[in-house]
Amino acid sequence: MCGIVGYVGSATPSGRPLEVVIEGLRRLEYRGYDSAGVALVAPGEPLAVAKKAGKLANLVEELDARPLPAATAAIGHTRWATHGGPTDTNAHPHVSGKVAVIHNGIVENFAELRDELAAAGAVFVSQTDTEVVAHLLARAYDELGDLTTAMQQVAGRLDGTFTLLAVHADRPGLVVGARHDSPLVVGLGQGENFLGSDVAAFIAHTRDAMELGQDQVVSITADEVAVTDFAGRPAQAKRFVVDWDARAAEKGGFRSFMDKEIHDEPQAVADTLLGRTDRAGRLTLDEVRIDESVLRAVDKIVVVACGTAAYAGHVAKYAIEHWCRIPVEVELAHEFRYRDPVVDERTLVVAISQSGETMDTLMAVRHAREQGSRVLAIVNTHGSTIPRESDAVLYTHAGPEVAVASTKAFLAQITAAYLLGLYLAELRGNMFHDEVAAILDELRAVPGKIQQVIDRSGRVQEVARWMADTPTVLFLGRHVGYPVAMEGALKLKELAYIHAEGFPAGELKHGPIALIEPGQPVFVVVPSPRGRDALHSKVVSNIQEIRARGARTLVIAEDGDEAVLPYADEVFWVPQTPTLLAPLVTVVPLQIFACELATAKGLDVDQPRNLAKSVTVE
Repeated sequence: MCGIVGYVGSATPSGRPLEVVIEGLRRLEYRGYDSAGVALVAPGEPLAVAKKAGKLANLVEELDARPLPAATAAIGHTRWATHGGPTDTNAHPHVSGKVAVIHNGIVENFAELRDELAAAGAVFVSQTDTEVVAHLLARAYDELGDLTTAMQQVAGRLDGTFTLLAVHADRPGLVVGARHDSPLVVGLGQGENFLGSDVAAFIAHTRDAMELGQDQVVSITADEVAVTDFAGRPAQAKRFVVDWDARAAEKGGFRSFMDKEIHDEPQAVADTLLGRTDRAGRLTLDEVRIDESVLRAVDKIVVVACGTAAYAGHVAKYAIEHWCRIPVEVELAHEFRYRDPVVDERTLVVAISQSGETMDTLMAVRHAREQGSRVLAIVNTHGSTIPRESDAVLYTHAGPEVAVASTKAFLAQITAAYLLGLYLAELRGNMFHDEVAAILDELRAVPGKIQQVIDRSGRVQEVARWMADTPTVLFLGRHVGYPVAMEGALKLKELAYIHAEGFPAGELKHGPIALIEPGQPVFVVVPSPRGRDALHSKVVSNIQEIRARGARTLVIAEDGDEAVLPYADEVFWVPQTPTLLAPLVTVVPLQIFACELATAKGLDVDQPRNLAKSVTVE
């Protein structure tokens, strides 16, 4: 949830460590932005620390006003507050003696450790759990004389989730890190090495990386990287090459990262579909460590996810049940393991997470595997924890998504879920190869249709600007339109801070219609009139019902669907698309609407208040 960067370069002090860390923090600011700070070390010099509450720009202003000395190593942090409010004092790094520490996660036994340290004479100046770690490390270093060994000892005492980076004034050419249930990757350079909570931290300098395993400690110098477990035994880390470059994480002339990422959606869907068939034209997944006989025997699928990813799972449910004739349940990951779910060796659990580090989803994955279930992960981030702990993985290849509120990752997750459904349907004999191939052809046509929606989005943006002072918006949908309605409402809540709610349209007369009053804006996602006439006519009837009670009806409908025209105040047209694939186009106007309305209100659409990109604590 917090952004973490570490750097070690040449033994000659220079300004590069600070430059690298600040640049990395800019790329990671979407992960945490309540405060920011850096710590620098150089031979023969004391620790140099600067930290400020608020945006990273506040720290940069502080550094411009009071520059820090040149250094050989540095660590940096952008914080999303957990223990203690977003103040200068609570900002990271935290210092004890000659040690400076930054931290992502929560130390659950910090109160017990704090009492122990206070009894031994430690003085605390912040409200954070991280300051406990700084004191523990300083004491362990004084006892052991080695920062790596001290980190191993301290990490073994901590309960909860954490990524830690530390520097010591007496070891100016060293940064030590540790991870437990929280992301940390290594960037491999020439005469310099990097650490980051995300590869975005160092992608401008190297695409060669290492993914650290669970409960590992890493020590980097300018020329070496050493990995151990918490017990001090040598450990292995998997090397990989990042398949995107720094330009992919830049705005590229767009007003915001979200605006850019919406425009990236055609490519994100196309890339997720790319290279998914073998020479015989049959579907393949990225990494499958599940025997085909096991997949054929699956009698239930459970999707575990949170937020937007959960709505992608709801879309997947409709498609997978239709194609595979397997019952599919969609569970919020943070509820899954606490309600004693009925899963076993014949259950396939599908974990969906953009970052691959969502803590609630990771805990659900571990619980499912403890119950004997096989787990397939749909994630966007290589080297992350969830795919490493799953039996199979399907990467979405959407590229970096910097804006906190997800857009292109949502479409890529749905696309990957479609691929999984088609793969299982053919494997299990529910569909013939030519039927699967036909749907794949339809999927390959979808990026062009998304581009059409984006190209003609001017009216959506105009209406959004007119509605900038709207206090509440409702969303209705049926079938696959229902999760689209929920996602549209979520985007408006996340970005514009106004009340928004998504309902199944058939539920309207069972209560929600009481919310309709004159002028109430209601988005209605209308299903295709082709092939599901009864469903289409029922939704058109819903539009009539709310229009008769004074609602302002904002309708998303297929090109040529003239049946909606008499009852719609506004129609946002989308290209004709097969029903099960329609969410890939119908959600796009809702994303654009939320982005434009929030922009019209003068809000930061990339970093909405109180939110962080990756929720790495439960």
